[in-house]
Amino acid sequence: MLIDEDIQKIIEAEREVFATKEEFEDFREEMRKNFSDLQISVDSYAKKADSYFQEMVMLSHKVERHEKWFQQIADKIGVKLEY
Repeated sequence: MLIDEDIQKIIEAEREVFATKEEFEDFREEMRKNFSDLQISVDSYAKKADSYFQEMVMLSHKVERHEKWFQQIADKIGVKLEY
């Protein structure tokens, strides 16, 4: 048969093993904050990657335009350009 001391030991052991509602809510709130921070980081990186991609597309068009001008200049002055 259990005595009061045994019951107290069981109660104390349960507190160490199982989380209370407050502890669980704190954990959930911390996970939400961590997830939110992660989302912000990913969004920031995606924006930077998109900007970089757009810059590379613009730079590519600029290089193509310059190559076209060089070819036109070479044709006018009679020089054959080789790539």
